[in-house]
Amino acid sequence: MSDNLRTHWRVLINCCCICEYNGFSTPVIWSTCHRIRRSCPRVGFYNGLRTTHVINFLSRPFAGKLLAEYGALVLRVDRHNIPVYQPTNDLLAEHKRSIRVNLKDVAGQGLILKLAQTADVIIDPFRPGVLEKLGLGPEVLCKENPRLIYARLAGFRRDGKYKNMAGHDINYISVSGALSLFGRADGKPYPPGNVVADFAGGGAMCFIGILLALLHRERSSKGQIVEANMVDGSAYMTTWPRFLINNGSIEWHGPRGTNLLDGGAPFYDTYETSDGKFMAVGALEPTFYSKFIQLLLPGEHIPDRSDPSNWDRLRVLFSERFLEKSRREWEIIFDGQDACVTPVKTLEDLHHERFDRRAAVKLEESPAKSSSSVWQGAALKPGEGGKDALENWWGFTEGDIWVHGINGHEMVTGIKPRL
Repeated sequence: MSDNLRTHWRVLINCCCICEYNGFSTPVIWSTCHRIRRSCPRVGFYNGLRTTHVINFLSRPFAGKLLAEYGALVLRVDRHNIPVYQPTNDLLAEHKRSIRVNLKDVAGQGLILKLAQTADVIIDPFRPGVLEKLGLGPEVLCKENPRLIYARLAGFRRDGKYKNMAGHDINYISVSGALSLFGRADGKPYPPGNVVADFAGGGAMCFIGILLALLHRERSSKGQIVEANMVDGSAYMTTWPRFLINNGSIEWHGPRGTNLLDGGAPFYDTYETSDGKFMAVGALEPTFYSKFIQLLLPGEHIPDRSDPSNWDRLRVLFSERFLEKSRREWEIIFDGQDACVTPVKTLEDLHHERFDRRAAVKLEESPAKSSSSVWQGAALKPGEGGKDALENWWGFTEGDIWVHGINGHEMVTGIKPRL
């Protein structure tokens, strides 16, 4: 990518989330971006992208975290009336900055409008109509900044019976069908933490939508509204089992916990070891299964696994044998073998072993920023780094464009954003 096509992205994050992209196609834009680039060395393809997100929903900060790790300038917008002497509980704040804004005050709204005029992306995490009532909806901001990508990330769909209801990860995956897939046979559905909706179906899907919109803008020079929600996002995660079920596949045709890939098959399950830990077995293919049996039950006669009526017997055999050794002993036996058997590592195990946590995707030419908060996360105090972001990322001088007072960061009285 030549210098005159490199991008400068600024990201703003709050009760609404805002990002910005500027091309280096003119000397005027270059002079503005060059000043920002000096304080923000180029790391990642999205170097300079400006983004904003809200702190009190995990999925929105996660989308901002992904952008920030690959070079976006992420500005979190916090409420003006929360304590400034201690960090919030958002631990996804590495590489971000924060400003405090009273979104119900005209001066606070004015600052968001001013930021949006040169922003790349806004992430709206509210229920339908909240930002619109504040005059910060897409009909206002996208009209003023046609290149703006206005990303909306909701829990439930923005239309339909649940649109005005409160919810959490468990609720979103319950109505998307995803929750019905998790759990043992004859047991109740079991929530898999909050990774399916909040992170995979929410934050990551929103991030993908933003990237697609940025690619489209490269061709069209136009921004657009990106609609993401955790119901549709988590439902998309169930594409494969849904196809199998509706096509009558033998791989996934029975109740929860009785199928090939949901713990129903004894050769695709977890087993406890003598020290109370676990091993994971995924020996689906005949070659891998043969090696698995050779190492686990050498020389023994084993019932035919192709007959599901033998599965209970096989599960008992596997369970009894795994209980004879510790996890470490089984690791030594299966390490380096094509048997698809691995230890179930806990997060505490990985931390103790100094597991090398790496970026989600490795880019050779534009790598992600390095992280110093792999295990503890990085928190941010409300307003921390806000002055630096406003002055060096957006070029807004304190006292001329904005001030900081009892209502947090706001426009200088008498200054109106160009609308």
